[in-house]
Amino acid sequence: MPEKKKIRKVYDTLIEGAYAGLSDAALHDYVLEHCPKATSKRLVRASLLALSDPKVDDRNVLNVIYALAIKHRLDGGPDTIEEED
Repeated sequence: MPEKKKIRKVYDTLIEGAYAGLSDAALHDYVLEHCPKATSKRLVRASLLALSDPKVDDRNVLNVIYALAIKHRLDGGPDTIEEED
């Protein structure tokens, strides 16, 4: 699956979870449940895509996504490095 499609799937799942009221660890777990190969890098890219999407206009959803993106951008956890597919 090309990288853009992978990010799009993470984006769709992220938006779905955020609109369902999930945040922080619960939202992260939801995304990983539906996109097991989602890395921190993909999560941050999907978050930036959501933050720039004019269709996403719920302030709470944007705040939740922003907080998750910042956490994973600064985290530098083990899944920050892309693995070969």
